[in-house]
Amino acid sequence: MNETPKAIELYDTTLRDGTQGEHINLSVQDKLLITEKLDEFGMDFIEGGWPSSNPKDEEYFLKARTLNLAHSKLCAFGSTARSLQNIDNDPNLLGLLQSETPVITIFGKTWQAHTKKGLGISEDENAELIYRSVSLLRAEGREVFFDAEHFFDGYKDNREFALRMLRSAAEAGASRLVLCDTNGGSLPDEVTEIVRTVLEQTGLPVGIHSHNDGDLAVANSLAAILAGATHIHGTINGIGERCGNANLISIIANVMLKLQRSFTFVEHLTQLTSLSKFVYEILNLPPDGKAPFVGRSAFAHKGGIHVSAVMKESSLYEHIDPMLVGNRQRVLVSELAGQSNIRYKARELGVELPEKGELLKTLVHHVKELEHKGYQFDGAEASFELILQRELGNFKPFFDVLETKISIESRKDMKNVDQAVLKVAVGDETELVAADGDGPVNALDKALRKALSRFYPQIRTIKLVDYKVRVLEEKRGTSAKVRVLIETGNGKTIWGTVGVSTNIIEASLQALCDSMNYHLFTVKAVVPGRESALSN
Repeated sequence: MNETPKAIELYDTTLRDGTQGEHINLSVQDKLLITEKLDEFGMDFIEGGWPSSNPKDEEYFLKARTLNLAHSKLCAFGSTARSLQNIDNDPNLLGLLQSETPVITIFGKTWQAHTKKGLGISEDENAELIYRSVSLLRAEGREVFFDAEHFFDGYKDNREFALRMLRSAAEAGASRLVLCDTNGGSLPDEVTEIVRTVLEQTGLPVGIHSHNDGDLAVANSLAAILAGATHIHGTINGIGERCGNANLISIIANVMLKLQRSFTFVEHLTQLTSLSKFVYEILNLPPDGKAPFVGRSAFAHKGGIHVSAVMKESSLYEHIDPMLVGNRQRVLVSELAGQSNIRYKARELGVELPEKGELLKTLVHHVKELEHKGYQFDGAEASFELILQRELGNFKPFFDVLETKISIESRKDMKNVDQAVLKVAVGDETELVAADGDGPVNALDKALRKALSRFYPQIRTIKLVDYKVRVLEEKRGTSAKVRVLIETGNGKTIWGTVGVSTNIIEASLQALCDSMNYHLFTVKAVVPGRESALSN
């Protein structure tokens, strides 16, 4: 009779190993917020930092004692003692104990080359260093996980040496033996063979700590699980030193949805996407749109044939239901679009298109022409919706910009003056306004708002959230077209619009006009002189 596989333990090292990545910085408060989020999600163990290495981590462990964690155990991380002569007073080990965490993870050398060249000690001395360090922590009542640093490289270099170091930790009372692919160069078949050997030789639960230098950290972690490992290290979104750590987001999804294995506390994956975004937000980094499972593009479809198939049966082009991981299906509108893309996108925006007639063909042709000119509607859904509504006869612009004049003046005193002058027609009235700004686009934005606010006070509630410029046809240099994408918000929602021109001011004006027209359309503003903004 087959035994039920053991639940997999999740060990998160975002707050320690993850922070060793380039451009990754976390305050103590940031680390506390992530700790609570990881606990809420269901992590078994959260490695908070290395208390003996810096004051920030010492402060974190002090403040973390007040957290009311429901699932997770906090872990402090550090190394074995520096020498055999004074283990009882080793500052690193004492710092680990002072953190007062129930679990302590210490790493030791398991690659003979590091023992000889790095520490300058013999094999016997290294084995004793590991044994006595683990023993001291165990004697203080702490559970100890042993991180076998460089284990896979060490095993391939000298199998007996590497295994002996593991046995030293096991004999001293370590409850988990974590095999580290520190340089990230191992292959899945190597991981499988070595994990099986370690399980046979030690009889203790085995963990895996993979780095992504060969782009195989997730694959190696899954290979370890299939070989019998039950303790998995990684970071949220795979952040970490060099090429990063194993991405727990991908590991969790694959384990539950593909391997049909369970974790101790994680039962549902619907919060996986929000967890990924939460950590990116705390890190002040943009989310990876192409991230498997949780990325914005993970279930995005662009080709017309693909979309036609997805509308009939999503599994034809999606390996899982995106809702399982809290993500959603997206259909992009582009030069590759067919009628299926347009119909799907319209339905997503809540716009009803007729089942028959030439309208769909006209829309497809129009969109492809615009894309050929450089327009892009991924991220500019508001501009796309205005196109739909105009073709359906539901939308007419709420204003027309008749004239535009931009003045840019540079002075020797370094005080630059940028001014926009606009003549804007609203209904039967014409408004001539001027506004100064921090740069010509800001001046343009201010002038347009100034011109419209008298007629449409709703304009005052919106603000520019983001502004991006992409140079098209780069080889044409300064005469190249540019595409401007802007995001605008009203405190409740955010929408995107696009403009394209060889003149960056003109492209910006197009995007700004679309943005304001879209807002006025959605709030059902009334054009002076018209009974309704909608025309049937």
